[in-house]
Amino acid sequence: MKHAGVMGTALMTDLYEVTMLDAALRSGIASRRATFEVFARRLPPGRGYGVVAGPGRLAEQLAEFRFTESEITYLESLGRFSDELLSHLRAFQFEGEVWSYREGDLYLPGSPVLRIDCSFGAGLLLETLVLSVLNHDCAVASAAARMHDVAKGRHLIEMGGRRTHEEAAVAAARASWLVGFDTTSNMEAGNRFQLPTAGTSAHAFTLAHDDEEAAFEAQIKAHGLETTLLVDTYEIETGIERALAAAKRLGGVPGAIRIDSGDLAIEAVRARQKLDANGAEATRIVVSGDLDEYRISELADLPIDGYGVGTQLVVGSGHATAGMVYKLVAIARRSGTHEPVVPVAKSSEGKATRGGVVRPYRIIDEGQARDEILVQHDRPGPPDARALHVPLFRDYEPAYPYTLQQDRQFHQRVRAELPDAMRTLDSDPMFEARTI
Repeated sequence: MKHAGVMGTALMTDLYEVTMLDAALRSGIASRRATFEVFARRLPPGRGYGVVAGPGRLAEQLAEFRFTESEITYLESLGRFSDELLSHLRAFQFEGEVWSYREGDLYLPGSPVLRIDCSFGAGLLLETLVLSVLNHDCAVASAAARMHDVAKGRHLIEMGGRRTHEEAAVAAARASWLVGFDTTSNMEAGNRFQLPTAGTSAHAFTLAHDDEEAAFEAQIKAHGLETTLLVDTYEIETGIERALAAAKRLGGVPGAIRIDSGDLAIEAVRARQKLDANGAEATRIVVSGDLDEYRISELADLPIDGYGVGTQLVVGSGHATAGMVYKLVAIARRSGTHEPVVPVAKSSEGKATRGGVVRPYRIIDEGQARDEILVQHDRPGPPDARALHVPLFRDYEPAYPYTLQQDRQFHQRVRAELPDAMRTLDSDPMFEARTI
């Protein structure tokens, strides 16, 4: 049965995955047991940590990773694939086992965020899908966590849906809520993942009315005094006066106003003064307009109650790449269910990899993360460390044991475990994942 919200196509891959599989079937290595890992070699400059997001979405995608007959027909029409490959793909269903870091956990350079145990051929087919999901969701979650840090408890609204691909927008809303954003403007994300949504009106609504005050009055009548009025369609000070007048006629003060232009530092102070002078001390001020973590930090001590964040979260400079790569780390030398896997590794300059299957642990000392160590899979882990891998997929079905709400709470706990120096806006990791 198709999982809700999953597109379910196996052709979200690169051609070379399919050509490799065709050749691997011919040479006989496609059926060999193998282990693949996903990790980041480094973090973007100024980042002390990254946030894991997307494994839960990925598990649902893996359950639907099958080739339809129309997709097989397309591949056949290319005239470059063997009959053996096409038959193999017709029957393909991913039957491997996947382990991952928990959603909301933190990753460092070298952290094996995902481990896939499967046949070599199956692992080839999954690479692009795995990296597509994790690179996008981890990048958004990492940027959003930094914004949440500097917002200091003020309301955060994700509103980047109009700045990215329609499905990426839904995933971005999920990833930002995971790390602490309060609401999203994206209705599909609200429906699919049961996220709280927010939104009132745009400049077009004001422009369509005969005057600004009439627009505010119509909005309040429709949605109540708690609605947020957008006051900068024309001139901000006049907009606030008209918002106050419309609310007064209807029995109170606006619940909130939003400012989307001008020098937000100056306009927020002026707005607060104007509101307070007119008895609207309870009216909240929300600002938006290409905000990133650095701009939010600059505004943190001003009378602002909430931030609407869009472009810089989903496509802007805040959306620095997660840099995840997908690499083979072990493979059996012969086919067979019980054949042992042996380590393999690249040695190329600047892109060397670590071979062998490992299990990751984090050392927590007096409530603070001190180290991340990787233990060979057949050796015991440290007795007082936290195991980082949890089951994600097995027996043809998602096996992830946590809800998004549980992961949101977990994320706040693990972020609090980080040394303060790793949470500043211009920092470096104080430790990296290392093998012992």
